[in-house]
Amino acid sequence: MNRKTLFKLVNDLVMTILMLVAMAYYITGNMVHEVVGVVVFSLFIIHNFLNRRWYKAIFKGKYNVRRVIQIGINLLFLVTMTLMIISAVLISSDLFPFIPIDNDMTLRQIHVQTAYWGFVIMAVHIGLSWEMIISSVRRMTGITGASRIRTIMLRVLAVLIVAYGVQSSFEGDMGSKLLFYNPFGWSYNNSTIRFLIDHLSIMGIYVCGTHYALKFVPNQEKRGV
Repeated sequence: MNRKTLFKLVNDLVMTILMLVAMAYYITGNMVHEVVGVVVFSLFIIHNFLNRRWYKAIFKGKYNVRRVIQIGINLLFLVTMTLMIISAVLISSDLFPFIPIDNDMTLRQIHVQTAYWGFVIMAVHIGLSWEMIISSVRRMTGITGASRIRTIMLRVLAVLIVAYGVQSSFEGDMGSKLLFYNPFGWSYNNSTIRFLIDHLSIMGIYVCGTHYALKFVPNQEKRGV
């Protein structure tokens, strides 16, 4: 694996973890939330810069179902993250208090809703690239051959993660967070580590679901007769 690919993987991994830390607002507090948000914003810019060729190729080549889905999800993720970042700056009370916005509830609603939807879309975005991520990890670790036992163990692990994620999703009332805005905030009584584990498992639902759903989508469209 070349250094650029390794850097991209590390950048995306750190950005994903920090996005989850930023979501733990009622555990970390506002200052940590805003500082982490600035770092996530920086990593997001780096992510898009490193993948700038993808944007240049959007209108080139042939389109099939997979590519249309990928372009749609990627652009939706970009729009969601952009709205979340802009609203974050406007409602900032610690890092950007000089911006003349006085706790506008509409901006707060936009920030919270785009954060939760961004979380889900990010997981789908990862799921779309999961095969590429696994291939990169295999090259990095020197794993080349296939192993039936390893495949079974990884699939069992995936099932356990999804099962725990479904439980965490219901316990954390994830559906309500995606559909409704709570001006009093969504409290969380557990530790930051437990928060990360729960939300990583919820991510696992969408990563695994997207990855395996793509197996039913052909790489190339069949030509009409």
